[in-house]
Amino acid sequence: MKIKISLSVVLLLFTANLFSQTIADLKLKAKEIPKSYTLSDGNNCVSVQACTFYNDIETYSNIVGTVKSKAMQSFKSNADRGSIMYFEFDHVFKGDRFLQGLLWGKNGQPSDEHPEEYLVKGKFLIIWSFRPDSPVKEKSETKIDAILQ
Repeated sequence: MKIKISLSVVLLLFTANLFSQTIADLKLKAKEIPKSYTLSDGNNCVSVQACTFYNDIETYSNIVGTVKSKAMQSFKSNADRGSIMYFEFDHVFKGDRFLQGLLWGKNGQPSDEHPEEYLVKGKFLIIWSFRPDSPVKEKSETKIDAILQ
């Protein structure tokens, strides 16, 4: 009986932690941005599909669900540029297959032309529009993985 209660408490704490997070928690803070990078206005998406999805998310709501909030961070350096798009949905994100097709087409996975990667955790969707070896992308992925375990 005690084991069941303990397991329930741990599960409840894990679930509460996942759902108590906000987009602000996921965004890179100034001190977390690699030194050679600066924040920039607008979008720096590598390919247009990711930013089109961000800008027109309401158009896709019947496929992916209703967005509660969204935010974008764009970065640039001499050798790299890109954007991170953060989405929080009212319910669990349900457009995984659609998003794969939109971002990557028939290939179904990142390519040189469409290098975007994304992560879905419950109600959160994060899209990284960077080249694969981007230090900003790696820093963001590490942070988000730790927060949304």
